[in-house]
Amino acid sequence: MEVTAGDVDALVTGVLLLGSGGGGDARVYAHVLRSVLAAGPVRLHSPAELGDAPVVPVGMLGGTRVLGEKLPSGDELPAAVRALVRWTGVEPAAVMPFEAAGLNGVLPLPLAHQLGLPLVDADLMGRALPRVDQLTRVVAGGAVTPMALAEPAGQTVVVDGGDAVSTELTVRAFVAQAGGWAGTVMAPAPASAALDDACLGTLGRALGLGHAHAGLGDTPAPARVADALGGYPLGDGRVVDVRRSPVGRFGRAAVTVDAPGTGVLRIEAENEYLLVLADGETVAASPEVIVLLDRRSAAPIAADAVRSGDDVLVVVLPAPPWWAARPHAAVHVGPQAFGLGPPTARGGAAPSGTGAGW
Repeated sequence: MEVTAGDVDALVTGVLLLGSGGGGDARVYAHVLRSVLAAGPVRLHSPAELGDAPVVPVGMLGGTRVLGEKLPSGDELPAAVRALVRWTGVEPAAVMPFEAAGLNGVLPLPLAHQLGLPLVDADLMGRALPRVDQLTRVVAGGAVTPMALAEPAGQTVVVDGGDAVSTELTVRAFVAQAGGWAGTVMAPAPASAALDDACLGTLGRALGLGHAHAGLGDTPAPARVADALGGYPLGDGRVVDVRRSPVGRFGRAAVTVDAPGTGVLRIEAENEYLLVLADGETVAASPEVIVLLDRRSAAPIAADAVRSGDDVLVVVLPAPPWWAARPHAAVHVGPQAFGLGPPTARGGAAPSGTGAGW
């Protein structure tokens, strides 16, 4: 599979959908993608094609909203790669996103082009998630350190050793002191490792979602939207209340939607949409991909952009297959991982969709 300049809009929409309301706004990078892809397409490689060649997961950590305040130099990711090579002595043979959703879903394309390296169609989340300890490689027992971070003013750090929780705290402290974000490159691993500890085909999934979304037309019916995206609708209606609080690592939001014919939907969110309750009972939960769409345009609405008065459609896309196939692992990314407690489902059963054991 290749990504061409004609695929940019579809890819951007697809990674926004997989962002589940988070991951940052990939649209700000669309012009960069068009410029890069005008020189030729970028091919998406399966890890199986690359054998044991060392692959580095890449992306950015921090708040994408501050990109407009602390502008990128364009050298953050290459600088982080150089730092990791100096530390490990391992030259990467390919790159892959550590999060193929939101802004991090598109950043590896220009880097692969810039470094002249293959781009692997896999990532370590399958959707947007906020923390280092929620990477599939970490959950599977693998290492993501040493990890190199470079910020726009030129500071570069390498974090090595420690567990995922301590790494998360250390890198967040650096990002905060560095002005809000940093290009990040994680430890190299053989491409073959990704066959077991990564979500495969996520960029391809994003591209497919984006093309399906582009064919919806104006004001599509909710069932048609869900069917085209391979999900199921939970309801549509008006946002009647958005309550934000500083609870949790990244703050918390509770979005209430009056959905005629369905009832009252309450969507709990941090950076991403995490849990949906219908009249108080759980009907969807992370790692399922919960999406709020503008009712008329079907454009994805970010968790930090939803407002009272918005007319929305709530759709749930299937959880990434890696998480769905490992119900025991869902505890790392389900509602309880965010302090929301174990969800309850209608009739006391587990929520449908992933079969995960929250």
